[in-house]
Amino acid sequence: MSRYSNRLHYDDLVNLESKWGGMLFGPVPAGRRREFFKDKDNVWIWYESWMGQTGDMQEMTIRYEVRPSGVFKRAQGQKYKKLSGAELDNFRTAAKNYLKLMKTKIYY
Repeated sequence: MSRYSNRLHYDDLVNLESKWGGMLFGPVPAGRRREFFKDKDNVWIWYESWMGQTGDMQEMTIRYEVRPSGVFKRAQGQKYKKLSGAELDNFRTAAKNYLKLMKTKIYY
């Protein structure tokens, strides 16, 4: 049993995972919020929000689906695009590092 799982509810664990996952890509700049987490068995989410130059809140959500035919990405309002090359390598590295981080920081 992990040190967290017996004290936190499922939603708390998801929030904790997404916060740790967002730090995989370096420090989160002041005024920004960044999350990266595994939502379901085959779905990963990247979320980032920040204050725009005009003072309004900007948000970006990218959904990654791991399918037998490859990894597909969909940004807000766009169609799914199959990852390849460096983008696919970067996703694989991020997913591996995320799982390793979760095992060492939350579920050890």
